[in-house]
Amino acid sequence: MTVLKTSLRNVLAHKGRMALSAVAVLLSVAFVCGTLVFTDTMNTTFDKLFQATASDVTVGPKDASGGDEAASRTGRPPVLPASVLARVRGIEGVESAEGTVSSSAVTVVDAGKEKLSPSNGAPTIVGSWSANAARTMKITSGAAPKGPDQIVVDADTAGKHHLRLGDEIGVITAVGTHRAHVSGVASFTVTNPGAALFYVDTPTAQRILVGRTGVYTAIDVTTARGVSDEALKRKVTAALGPGCTVQTAEEAADANQKDVEGFLDVLKYAMLGFAGIAFLVGIFLIINTFSMLVAQRTREIGLMRAIGASRRQVNRSVLVEALLLGVVGSVLGVGAGVGLAVGLMKLMGSMGMKLSTDDLTVAWTTPVTGCVLGVLVTVLAAWLPARRAGRISPMAALRDAGAPADARAGTVRAVTGAVLTAAGAVSLYLAAGADKASAGSGWLGVGVVLTLIGFVVVGPVLAGGLVRVLGAVLLRIFGPVGRMAERNALRNPRRTGATGAALMIGLALVACLSVVGSSMVASATDQLDKSVGADFIVQSDNGGVITPQAVEAVKAAPGLSRVTEYKVLDVDLTTPDGVTTKNETINAADATYAQDLRTETVAGSLADAYRPGSMSVPEGFAGKHGLRVGSTVTVAFRDGRTARLTVRAVTSDDVVLDQGAMYASIDTVARYVPAEKMPLDVLLFATAKDGQETSAYQALKSALHDYPQYTVRDQTDYKKALRDQIGRLLNMIYGLLALAIVVAVLGVVNTLALSVVERTREIGLMRAIGMSRRQLRRMIRLESVVIAVFGALLGLGLGMGWGATAQKLLALEGLNILDIPWRTIGAVFVGSAFVGLVAALVPAFRAGRMNVLNAIATD
Repeated sequence: MTVLKTSLRNVLAHKGRMALSAVAVLLSVAFVCGTLVFTDTMNTTFDKLFQATASDVTVGPKDASGGDEAASRTGRPPVLPASVLARVRGIEGVESAEGTVSSSAVTVVDAGKEKLSPSNGAPTIVGSWSANAARTMKITSGAAPKGPDQIVVDADTAGKHHLRLGDEIGVITAVGTHRAHVSGVASFTVTNPGAALFYVDTPTAQRILVGRTGVYTAIDVTTARGVSDEALKRKVTAALGPGCTVQTAEEAADANQKDVEGFLDVLKYAMLGFAGIAFLVGIFLIINTFSMLVAQRTREIGLMRAIGASRRQVNRSVLVEALLLGVVGSVLGVGAGVGLAVGLMKLMGSMGMKLSTDDLTVAWTTPVTGCVLGVLVTVLAAWLPARRAGRISPMAALRDAGAPADARAGTVRAVTGAVLTAAGAVSLYLAAGADKASAGSGWLGVGVVLTLIGFVVVGPVLAGGLVRVLGAVLLRIFGPVGRMAERNALRNPRRTGATGAALMIGLALVACLSVVGSSMVASATDQLDKSVGADFIVQSDNGGVITPQAVEAVKAAPGLSRVTEYKVLDVDLTTPDGVTTKNETINAADATYAQDLRTETVAGSLADAYRPGSMSVPEGFAGKHGLRVGSTVTVAFRDGRTARLTVRAVTSDDVVLDQGAMYASIDTVARYVPAEKMPLDVLLFATAKDGQETSAYQALKSALHDYPQYTVRDQTDYKKALRDQIGRLLNMIYGLLALAIVVAVLGVVNTLALSVVERTREIGLMRAIGMSRRQLRRMIRLESVVIAVFGALLGLGLGMGWGATAQKLLALEGLNILDIPWRTIGAVFVGSAFVGLVAALVPAFRAGRMNVLNAIATD
């Protein structure tokens, strides 16, 4: 009890000094809890949606893989004949059955041909208005669709795009373009995560989505009273046989949930990873805080030891302080985490994904996880300072106001850090020299961890040398004030090293990702310049197929010398070694594709692969199965017959575009796949006549004016899209890393604040002999800038080393160019100095306001 009282009094006595450490714990716990609450809420939202939209029993086609019609190679959903609906209605236990038609392989536009698709990546779905739809959608304006010229739109989409009753809407599918007018607006009775939904009557849905009547994509079955879903499923399965997929409402909801679980898991673990980085940075802040507090209370601890306190009691006292800090920070962090989750929901709402706070889910495991993590991390971080406090001898403490430096510990630290760093450097070297990316990635991970730990351990040793260099470059121009700032930073290398290490971690990751992202863009751009012979690429940005009408419009555009079609087919391959490889793909294209993409070959000519009965295979596949030019491969087309094709070319794996692809001509494939099963094009390549590139570009855009779902890009556009895509990903990662950097900035603030308290008498003496308040504030700001720049140098140097090693592994995948984004690196470096300046504002201001006489009198 005495230890608890002492610890509580110390926390209250130094509550200002503890506040920033508590904020660090709070932020880290908030990020963890916010992530868990946010993803749990998304799971709840999707659960409710899938449960509400599933009928008691659902019958679907056998080849409807999870209902993802958008992935269909033909652009049309798989269907069931109307005879199946009649058979289901005659099964005992069926109260009612209704055939429905829906597809997400659609583009919906307004009268101005502006797309009405969600901007958050959620699907656009067009379906038939049915009794099942009426259970989850309530028409709040207008009426249900009747006839081919009427369509119902969901309220969220109508509000976002300002649609009103009577407005014209175009539905573009593989069948063609269908125009209708808004007859009604329907609101969800459950939360809609962001999909855009449009409803037409059933005959219209059949014609515009499938191209023929008398078929359905699903049959919704309602069970009779007293019949369970499982029992009815068994009867329906027995009656229909293996040609259909039959699911209960629970099974359908689970299947749909699994489709989104992968994305949600990636999101959750990615965000938790960044929370872990913030925790790691927070550890340095907590260690620094308690180390400085222990050093400042050396006399106090010595007196406690002199009057009978044991080492264990002193140790326990500091750990109890850490426990109190962890509990307070964690509890506040849990509350902040719920608020963060609500904020994320609002942010997603602004991006089009609607998440209702009514579905806010706080599982009991969330606050427990947050509190356990927060308390555990805080106590572990305080263990070293607590152990150090327990080892202070009473007489040494009473003689000196500060803890004596441990020279032996410094030597051990230097040797340990050097060994770890060297081991990490060797691991990175082995990663860079690996022959396979899988083996190299393991060495890269080991190297990253070892070099990071090594730099953290050896940081105080590096601080001495680097701070002197920085002082000579940055501080000497400020005269005596600059020299004093340099000496203050050098006074306690351990503290400077730990504070700089907190910044180092976040900046190392920023530098590494910048190098990797820049190298990917540079390599892909170089490959485009070397390999792509076509002037223009036409594709759907959402991965959809290109309709025959759009293909004809492209071919009719003036100024083009050639247009190449490009299709993807699912196949099973049997090689001469007797091995059958399932779920492979063959890219079928016109023979001109050999000119559009100048893919390097290691054997044969790619142009020969487009001869009748021929194909190409990639280098890795050929080596694995002993294939060479002239070998025969048995190709079983998923939607056609089996062919025996001759290998005419082996393509290099040292490429970026179409790496690992197998090629054959469309004419060859057409001999084995019926016309009605032939997939639509996924890409079109077009080449302008000499000297007509600009006019052909405009002509292509004009030709596709009525097909807004497709984008025409020249090589410049394609490179820009690639840069933008990688840039958006990096910006998102930088945003998440900002949390760790914020915690690191708090560490700089806390270090400076405690350092000012520690040097109170010294500051008073400097003021007494003539230092002005402005000079004092400048000294503290310069000290902060040096610490921040020191951390930036370590972080950026380490991160560029990681990034360069990662690029060597990417080179194995064809990304051969190492590109250092010096502009980004320079901006981060300058930004670090600015961060140091901002972090020092409050400590410098407080130091400048000290009463000189009171400061001199401080013990």
